[in-house]
Amino acid sequence: MEVCFRISINDKRHITFLLQAVSLISFSLPPTSYPLLPFQRCRIEILPQPSMSASIGTEFTMNNWKDNVYFVLVEPREPGNVGAAARAIKNMGFRNISLVKPPSLVNSEARWFARNAHDVLDSAGIFATIGDAISDKTVVVGASRRTGRKRGIFIHAELGAGRLFEIASANKVAILFGREDKGLYNDEIAECGFLMTIPSSKDQPSLNLAHAVLIIAYELSKAEHRAEAVAFPRLVNHKELAPLFERAEEALTQLGYIRQSDKDLRKKIMQNLKHFMGRAGLTDWELKMFHGICSRIEKKAGSKE
Repeated sequence: MEVCFRISINDKRHITFLLQAVSLISFSLPPTSYPLLPFQRCRIEILPQPSMSASIGTEFTMNNWKDNVYFVLVEPREPGNVGAAARAIKNMGFRNISLVKPPSLVNSEARWFARNAHDVLDSAGIFATIGDAISDKTVVVGASRRTGRKRGIFIHAELGAGRLFEIASANKVAILFGREDKGLYNDEIAECGFLMTIPSSKDQPSLNLAHAVLIIAYELSKAEHRAEAVAFPRLVNHKELAPLFERAEEALTQLGYIRQSDKDLRKKIMQNLKHFMGRAGLTDWELKMFHGICSRIEKKAGSKE
């Protein structure tokens, strides 16, 4: 049986994205580890792109891209680090800092370290959870030195900054920085499309929180001068992706790709889906397209029951 996907894509990066998705569904695991899908071959036909006037959320702007970048400090312990981080991002021309469960009192120590960045410190967003801090962001990435197979994809800070610069031209992005002593937990890493790492000495690999913020902010600022201006589409935010992940999980279950009893496999597959969707981002039109695919799967699966 052959399946043909006939779609129209308004962003070239999503052609590769779709091929990855089909490959993940069809070939990512040995046949002995999951039920075979009801098709053996598939082909993809790329239809003409919709006109810009017909596409939703494809406005472009390069103005004030730094206003779309948010530095999110997760449970910082030291007020001085919060103040120094505020100063660091203002040094590089940024102004948005978000604090998740910060010290109970952002005190005079924080203000002393902030120096001439009191405006940044005073306007910091305070959030009870990471979910609250990133709900309106389109792409979320993390900064971490600890690598591991289960912690997602790591790329050099310079390359990651270049990617974020492109996205931030028209979208809000968040960069997560972990606790001074424990960094980001695995469930927090799972929210990130990719992780940026800063090369450091093996003798002293751990950077001070404010130092890490400064380096990432510098790489982002440098990307503006290094990269050519690009027109990047507006993407849906993190909150809007959550229902799609739920439907995708249910659709894959109905296809027989995910076994109800295999919770570890289910978790791994959904983490992979979140990671590569998080790296690519989705426009509003593309989000609706994937919901449409899920609807068709649900309809087909329901008719066979």
